[in-house]
Amino acid sequence: MTFGALHPNIKLRLGIGFVQRFLGIMLMPLMVIHLSKVYGPATAGVLTLVVAAAGIGSNFLGGHLADVHGRKPLMVWGEVGAALTFGLLALANSPWWQSGAATFVLFLLNTCLSNAATPAADAMMIDVSSPENRQLVYTINYWSINLAFTTGALVGGFFYGEHFTLLLTAAAVLSAATAAATWWWIAESAPEDSREQAVGIPAMLRGYLAVSRDRTFLRLLGAATLARAIEVQIGYYIAVRLADEFPEQALAGLERWFPSVDGVAMLGIVRAVNSALVVGFALFAGSLFRRLPDGVRLIAGLGVFTAGYMVLAVSNDGWILIAAAVAMTVGEIVHVPVKQALLADLVDPAARTKYMAAYGLNNRIGLIIGSLCVTLGAFLSPVGMSLLFAVFGLGAMLCYRSLLKPRAPREAAVEQNVPAAVPAQNGASS
Repeated sequence: MTFGALHPNIKLRLGIGFVQRFLGIMLMPLMVIHLSKVYGPATAGVLTLVVAAAGIGSNFLGGHLADVHGRKPLMVWGEVGAALTFGLLALANSPWWQSGAATFVLFLLNTCLSNAATPAADAMMIDVSSPENRQLVYTINYWSINLAFTTGALVGGFFYGEHFTLLLTAAAVLSAATAAATWWWIAESAPEDSREQAVGIPAMLRGYLAVSRDRTFLRLLGAATLARAIEVQIGYYIAVRLADEFPEQALAGLERWFPSVDGVAMLGIVRAVNSALVVGFALFAGSLFRRLPDGVRLIAGLGVFTAGYMVLAVSNDGWILIAAAVAMTVGEIVHVPVKQALLADLVDPAARTKYMAAYGLNNRIGLIIGSLCVTLGAFLSPVGMSLLFAVFGLGAMLCYRSLLKPRAPREAAVEQNVPAAVPAQNGASS
């Protein structure tokens, strides 16, 4: 299977998704910084929390609406809303008009509209892919996400100062272009027989209640949350530990370029190694590891990934930290596409967007755990935190291992376009 053989929707979504993530990583930190300058850090923190909470609610609402009305309408309106709100944000931060209140309201609307469209876009990727090409699709998507994050952070960092209005204007133009591309070229992919007829809040709650009873999915969500709880530590506990404990030192053999590095600089090197390896090698993961069974890639990759983070939690040697970053990245490249394909195989086709909306909780819960680990790190030693990461990783591996067997019957049922039989021991609802 090659990229050219993929469904046109997938190719378009990969390109549009890159633009969306690029804009998100470029502008989200800048909006928080801007609100902090306008209202102060304390108030900005509360406002950001309101935006985050509203985004979660919009994500669930979008998951229901996409099951009722289809994928495309949600995606189009999300992009149109993003274009309008970015344009108005540029106006509210222009030489002609400066309004902190308008900036917050528009930032809130932008987040809600974008999050409401996310489950529809995720479900569409599953609708038009197959078990045979999903690992390729998610490998390219994974590479695209990392490239967008890297370039978006660089562009936002360099152009924030005097060019904030210009960045917002460019975001509005790009969002308008992606809205037009979605409207003209992306085809509706929701199966007609999967569309819900019931509308309203009670119907939405009944739908999500059914998702919450699917024990197979809950194990999948739990495994993804534990893996995410490890991954975010590079921006939470590990970042704090390196800043506080890493002794300034020269990296042997690199003294010419790095006379000495402190903990913050070392963190930057670790993250740069991770980004460079992902961007450089993620696209080749499929061919490099094609001989390995999915179960081996998933469990072994997650194990190497966890081991890398365990070392990052305890070591204060620069080269050992770089080696750990390489190991962590290799494990990430190996297991992430398999993990995403497993998700696609296990969710109920009749309620895909609801499942994708609920699955998005793994990221939010992982970030909460990351925050708690910063506090916990003040009481536990680095070795203790490293062992905690091992517990997270082991828990994720055990959950994923238990999901490999239910995957086969559900995958076969999807191919036949019939509801999957629910294994009695899982207690899942179809």
